[in-house]
Amino acid sequence: MIVMKFGGTSVGGSAAISRLVQIVKSRIRRNPVIVVSAISQATDTLHKTAMLSAAGEFIAAKKSLGELKIRHLNLCRELLGEKSLSYGNTVEKVNEYFSELLDLIKGVNLLSELSDRSLAKIITYGELLSSYIIYEVLNENGIKCGIADARDFIFTDNNYLKSEPDTDLIKEYTPSVINEIMKGHNTVITQGFISNTIDKVTTTLGRGGSDFTASLIGMALDAEEIEIWTDVDGVHTADPRKVKNTKSVSVMSFEEAAELAYFGAKILHPSTIQPAIDKNIPVRILNSMSPESEGTLVLRDDKVRENGVRSISCKENITVLNVFSAKMLNSYGFLRKLFEIFDKHKTSVDLITTSEVNVSLTLDSDEHLNKIVTELSLFSRVSVENDKALVCVVGKDLKNTKGVTGRIFGAVWNYNITMVSQGASAINISFVVNRSDLNNVLQALHDEFFETKGM
Repeated sequence: MIVMKFGGTSVGGSAAISRLVQIVKSRIRRNPVIVVSAISQATDTLHKTAMLSAAGEFIAAKKSLGELKIRHLNLCRELLGEKSLSYGNTVEKVNEYFSELLDLIKGVNLLSELSDRSLAKIITYGELLSSYIIYEVLNENGIKCGIADARDFIFTDNNYLKSEPDTDLIKEYTPSVINEIMKGHNTVITQGFISNTIDKVTTTLGRGGSDFTASLIGMALDAEEIEIWTDVDGVHTADPRKVKNTKSVSVMSFEEAAELAYFGAKILHPSTIQPAIDKNIPVRILNSMSPESEGTLVLRDDKVRENGVRSISCKENITVLNVFSAKMLNSYGFLRKLFEIFDKHKTSVDLITTSEVNVSLTLDSDEHLNKIVTELSLFSRVSVENDKALVCVVGKDLKNTKGVTGRIFGAVWNYNITMVSQGASAINISFVVNRSDLNNVLQALHDEFFETKGM
């Protein structure tokens, strides 16, 4: 059994879904469990609709919902044809879901209030719609497909918009639910992103959570492999939108992929890899628009032998905080006091460097920045640097690869570097540059390591 996840662009329209059908057919003997995202922009539209309704703009919200409904009905007509029995069933289900959505946004409008719980419920309809339409399309094309509601086996805490999965419950419920539906079918389709509390309250795994769903299902089923179908040929040596002449990376380790995901690579959700690591399940990243491409295979660390730079990632819109306090000198407890403030405001730190009296760290969210700076200023002097970017060079055993640091900083010698971090990870050398220099820095590094003279 394998798990196949198809993201928004891979289910974005009738042509994309038709390709999905052919890809599933090519793997039907492996009894795939299919995980799908909402169609392109559907989640954003539902979020916008909910916000409009809460703001008292019900007519605009209703119009937005109506336009999204038309998109889904057009998909039904294009993929199933109006004369098929499947078309009638699917249109009925689509109408049912949009009727429920209309009731939900009416309630939000009436109360002029949008709680996280209500928003989570509203935005999950994107996956409910796409999974049902694709379920009918698969069956119409001769694939015996069953459908499962992810809320029956993906259980989480009650942090509605970015919940933490309960892996013990997921391992307990997933096999029985999926295996029961698989009886008499070649495949089962379910929704990414959607989850539930044990008390049957709808939650979500956060944006990009469909990858996470696929990995959790793979873990619970001991799958042979997890396939992540997207719109690029696997992980690249850098972001092709920012860097020229990038190449697809054929094989990389779990650790490298997780590091790249955390430090800005859009190809994977940062949490995706962990459940696969726990069970040593290979993850293959593939391009649904070019299914013949090999993509990138992500394997257990000891299965990847080649050392050296694998890829370069980045995060834009980084803020650097410099915290100075003479009280740090020869004292203890200062860092605990400092990080208690970040914990209080639920703000994560990417990089940190320290000296005897100074701590510098980077944040990729400024949501609570003013409050954090105010509290830090009670016992230290704080300066804030905006418009920064974080560059992350990732590869196996970089820490012990001679000359790699010299090549990195030799390639970017004429750009200002604010912070450098190496040592916390053997596979990652990170540093901060001005955001305006980011693309030039990335290109210089890529030319150094991946052009003809590359490692």
